[in-house]
Amino acid sequence: MESRRLDFLDRFIGEIDKAIKVLTVPAGAPGIAGAPPQEALPEADRLQSSRLMRVNHAGEVAAQALYYGQTLTARSETVKAAMQQSAAEEADHLAWCEQRLSELDGRTSLLNPFWYLGCFALGAAAGGLGDRASLGFVAETERQVESHLSRHLERLSPRDLRSRAILERMQHDEMRHGENAASLGGAALPLPASMAMRAASKLMTFGSYWI
Repeated sequence: MESRRLDFLDRFIGEIDKAIKVLTVPAGAPGIAGAPPQEALPEADRLQSSRLMRVNHAGEVAAQALYYGQTLTARSETVKAAMQQSAAEEADHLAWCEQRLSELDGRTSLLNPFWYLGCFALGAAAGGLGDRASLGFVAETERQVESHLSRHLERLSPRDLRSRAILERMQHDEMRHGENAASLGGAALPLPASMAMRAASKLMTFGSYWI
């Protein structure tokens, strides 16, 4: 019994440690290779870019939470390894967004702790439904993120080549994550679930853009 208690406590502390690291990722992490150097932007463009990158930073906080939650409840070691690999790559995205926000004199969303908590619980619940459902959830999430990034690329100022390079690289990685999840046997989600995910994504986008 004592061993079980310690095991649960160790895992709980480990998840708290991960959450703290995600929510306090330092600015100044290595930037994306090949991104053009920072250039001064007109104030309106700078403000728009900082708001869009704040939304994308919040999305990467959510992505980390989802993957950690799904890893916690995954059944097979193969699926756990795939979730951990994707989480590691999403950590790079998080660092890029954090660094770009700093360059734009922007800030991260004040709602990030709420996004993390909610998405961690959602990820754990998805993993609890079984690996095929969890992988299907990843595939659908990445499809929606890919579309979201396309919309942001359209809204970015053509002058902001640095943010554009970051989002394009992120989009490429998200597509690959979704394809990997589908290839591992992800089950297609029912339409109501996909619609609910889109509604939640819109809420997070709106909240993070302004707050």
